[in-house]
Amino acid sequence: MKMSLFHVGIFLGILPFSSGQFPRACANADSLLSKECCPIWPGDGSPCGELSGRGSCREILLSDTPLGPQFPFSGVDDREDWPAVFYNRTCQCSGNFMGFSCADCKFNFAGPNCTERKLRVRKDIFQLSTREKNQFLAYLNLAKHTTSRDFVIATGTYAQMNNGSAPMFRDINVYDLFVWMHYYVSRDTLLGGTNVWRDIDFAHEAPGFLPWHRLFLLMWEHEIQKLTGNENFTIPYWDWRDAQSCDICTDEYMGGRHPSNPNLLSPASFFSSWQVICSHSEEYNSRQELCNGTNEGPVLRNPGNHDKGRTPRLPSSEEVEFCLSLTQYEAGTMDKMANFSFRNTLEGFANPSTAISNVSQSSLHNALHIYMNGSMSQVQGSANDPIFILHHAFVDSIFEQWLRRHQPLREVYPAANAPIGHNRESYMVPFIPLYRNGEFFISSRDLGYDYEYLVEPATPFQNFLVPYLEQARQIWPWLLGAAVVGAIIATLVAGVIALSCRRKRRISEETQPLLMESEDYQHVTYQSHL
Repeated sequence: MKMSLFHVGIFLGILPFSSGQFPRACANADSLLSKECCPIWPGDGSPCGELSGRGSCREILLSDTPLGPQFPFSGVDDREDWPAVFYNRTCQCSGNFMGFSCADCKFNFAGPNCTERKLRVRKDIFQLSTREKNQFLAYLNLAKHTTSRDFVIATGTYAQMNNGSAPMFRDINVYDLFVWMHYYVSRDTLLGGTNVWRDIDFAHEAPGFLPWHRLFLLMWEHEIQKLTGNENFTIPYWDWRDAQSCDICTDEYMGGRHPSNPNLLSPASFFSSWQVICSHSEEYNSRQELCNGTNEGPVLRNPGNHDKGRTPRLPSSEEVEFCLSLTQYEAGTMDKMANFSFRNTLEGFANPSTAISNVSQSSLHNALHIYMNGSMSQVQGSANDPIFILHHAFVDSIFEQWLRRHQPLREVYPAANAPIGHNRESYMVPFIPLYRNGEFFISSRDLGYDYEYLVEPATPFQNFLVPYLEQARQIWPWLLGAAVVGAIIATLVAGVIALSCRRKRRISEETQPLLMESEDYQHVTYQSHL
């Protein structure tokens, strides 16, 4: 494993990173005061790679559709109308390019000019080979111990930065960058003094829950691909349906239980030395501060020793299937009180047998967080536990099943009256480059990935044709050449025959009838020869 980390680390000096929260190039007074985040693309030295046609620096277009009543304020939170408080001009990329400087390819494309389509397959963690599993663990550890080159985190609000003239940012490692993002999107609104508003979340308890976490995983996966140079890396998933215990909670996988303290991870685990961040929300609220990424202690986990009255057991296959049968993506108030909502039922605020809201219970997605009984059980800091990634990958696969089964149009996603940040055209907090919720209400295959257990098997007819198609692919240049030569020969032969016929026609045209008798037409057969 150490050798794997060493070899992976060689890439650190040569690979750029590209997607996340505050681009380092824009974390300065000039950018904040001008409200412009359009970094130079090194490939041609122009902002957003404009000289190469990759993108251009443009005004952001904010959605003006009405919001739900859950957030009664305006102008008190930096995340309102994201990212307008910080920047109102950003790179808008063209074609298959993306990234804060348009330096990257969209998720389903690759190659120097982003012209090669990609489809990667996410696998069940228990179906990984030993090499693949060890590689995944090594990549996690590498991300935890590598400072992000391109991104920093904000340690103060825009007002605390003196409206941009006194920037407050700091470095963060690649893994914790995403922990901080999950904290930032779900943190409470600071109202001054000791006052906060808790009924706000830009990634949970509303329609954006599934698209937001879909983008979050894609970004995380993308960063690992760039960090390691492994363009084919994918996040594995943990299929927890009908599980009787945390079967990934072993030292071979995500960390076993400490022999003397059931709340800690085994010292033999990769993750026993990890430190968590952003887990003390009440302290931040009382000080009216943001999480600054300071280490706060070890990862905590005590699976199964949770409140059984709230979450009796892990989710069953029948509950997942009932959830998938729901035809409405969103319903009613479009929050955690929504009834008959696929999103609310999958998120875990509605009964998984009736789809009626019941916030006193935690089912499906929420059940896993509660069951882990530790760092995973608090929303803002839950991404500290690496099981978070495996869990949300499987939740995303259920979302993908629903999309394939019901084939909804993008218009099914609510355009208006959802809680703040959750309308279809709202930009997702805190991503720069910018993405709208509705852009991820599409099949995963259109985003460049699939799930192993959802891949459609080839039909027997397809299997029969595969070897012949492969042979044809290998010899097609010869076939093409033969066709060209054949066409030339055929043309020459046809010319000779036509010339001969013209000579015969000149000889006998006086004795040939100009028209056939009508009764002769039924005896004429037209044939074509290749």
